[in-house]
Amino acid sequence: MEIESNFSLKKFNTFGIEAKAKQFVAVHSIDELKTILKNHESDKKFILGGGSNMLLTQDIDALVIHVDLKGKKIIDQNDDYVWVESMAGENWHEFVLWTIEHDFGGLENMSLIPGNVGTTPVQNIGAYGTEIKDTFVSCDAVNILSQRTKTFTKEECDFGYRESIFKHEAKDKYIITSVVFKLTKRNHKINTAYGDITKELEKNNIVTPTLKDVSNAVIAIRQSKLPDPKELGNSGSFFKNPIISRAQFLKVQDQFPDVKFFEVSDTEVKVPAGWLIENVGLKGYRTGDAGVHKNQALVLVNYGNATGQEILALSKEVQKAVFDKYGIAIEAEVNVI
Repeated sequence: MEIESNFSLKKFNTFGIEAKAKQFVAVHSIDELKTILKNHESDKKFILGGGSNMLLTQDIDALVIHVDLKGKKIIDQNDDYVWVESMAGENWHEFVLWTIEHDFGGLENMSLIPGNVGTTPVQNIGAYGTEIKDTFVSCDAVNILSQRTKTFTKEECDFGYRESIFKHEAKDKYIITSVVFKLTKRNHKINTAYGDITKELEKNNIVTPTLKDVSNAVIAIRQSKLPDPKELGNSGSFFKNPIISRAQFLKVQDQFPDVKFFEVSDTEVKVPAGWLIENVGLKGYRTGDAGVHKNQALVLVNYGNATGQEILALSKEVQKAVFDKYGIAIEAEVNVI
């Protein structure tokens, strides 16, 4: 394990923001992770996974620990289900494709989401009608102070919409090292409820879709709307879809009858943030090298040399425009550092 100083993080964040780490080390085993934590107890630390859900607005004055733990395996199974464990440093999309190749169902709707497996429970990532919590069993995490490993059950993770205990009580206290998922081996619950998936399947004359068909449909949809971070710096969806009270929604709907929405409960409604941003006229908007993507207004992009501060300023401009027109506050989904 080599600790490097004044290390560029440009290749370690999907926005492609130039920022320096005071110190940087990549760990490839749990023993290495525990050794680094023990030997640098007094040092300020910053934990880095796939770099897909963060916006760097400054240099990191800390020891950046890049969690590069690899491996995946079946730990249990019966006729109907399989329990699969993936190490935190595995690329999420590659892991999803691996499950599909083995005909394990449950993750196909979350194909092509950027990032690594270890960060998926933090955000309770989701797409096209599914979330991590739907298949999540548990995760192992190392306590930064004691170096002891703790297993967090699904209940202990306290999952919510893009929320978990790791964004609150357990924030900056644990490093997730592996995640266990319970997936189907047969009688797969194919979820094509989202209209875009149905349209994509119909376009390809697929009536009885397989896991691979659903995955391919999701990939095609995402590629048509979302830029590849390797080609255009971005962090996927920058904003959460706001969930508002039904009373507030009815006031908005009264003024803007064409507003899009999804039912959440008897008392709450979810409004697509992308629709709100597009309808304040900011889809495709650009200031310098910071911009709102031309195909998906939910995504902020770096056209080359934008700073994190410039992306952050753009996000605040978007938030203000939406609030001024609709009275709806949209929150950032990414972690602003």
